[in-house]
Amino acid sequence: MHLVGGGWAENGSGAAFRGFLEEAAEHARSSGVLGAPRIAVIVVRDGDGLEHAAKLVAEAAHSGELDERVISLVEGSVATPGVLADSDGILVGGGMPPAYLESLAPLFEEIRQRVLDGVPYLGFSAGAMIAPERALIGGWRIGGVPVSPEDAAEDLDEVRISNGIGLIDVSIEVHAAQWGTLSRLVAATTAGLTDGGFAIDEGTALIVGTGGLRVVGAGSIWRVAPGENGVTVDVLSAAG
Repeated sequence: MHLVGGGWAENGSGAAFRGFLEEAAEHARSSGVLGAPRIAVIVVRDGDGLEHAAKLVAEAAHSGELDERVISLVEGSVATPGVLADSDGILVGGGMPPAYLESLAPLFEEIRQRVLDGVPYLGFSAGAMIAPERALIGGWRIGGVPVSPEDAAEDLDEVRISNGIGLIDVSIEVHAAQWGTLSRLVAATTAGLTDGGFAIDEGTALIVGTGGLRVVGAGSIWRVAPGENGVTVDVLSAAG
């Protein structure tokens, strides 16, 4: 599982996508696929879905060829189960996390099963935020008290935790250094809304697999965990 904190690489390296595409290519080979891996690119946007999907494909393509299967949904519409049956990789894009939860809910079980079958998942921004069992999907106040910038609230007032896909057991924040969302994860953990998690910088990926955790890309990842006297925060540096 690859969780990317959003943003577009200035140097066009696509480093945060590289491991995902390599795993998808390996899955394709093991499945007897001749040619590029089949990537389901899922976006839920308000009118610019195809443009956003094209940018995601371009980032991934820096690491190799792919056969993209774009599933572009307008906010408020609902995905059709079964669309991931022949995918070698699942790439879920960015936008409004509440809209992604609503539109992709019929696919959650299918996504979990595909990942269990060895298909890699890459969540970009909103796609990363909805990956956990308990997804932190927005808001900027807790009990009426501001805890993070309102501009990053995803059109929500109070910080909201919702049931996500269920691929990881801690919450995920994105655009951490760029949008100041680390404080929202810290406050939500302190308030007992979540058991902690990771806040991911732009251009950076947290890779979760059988070998533990890895960090790649341009930035850092901030790990937040409950502690005896509040919360603890440490920084995981990217390997490159």
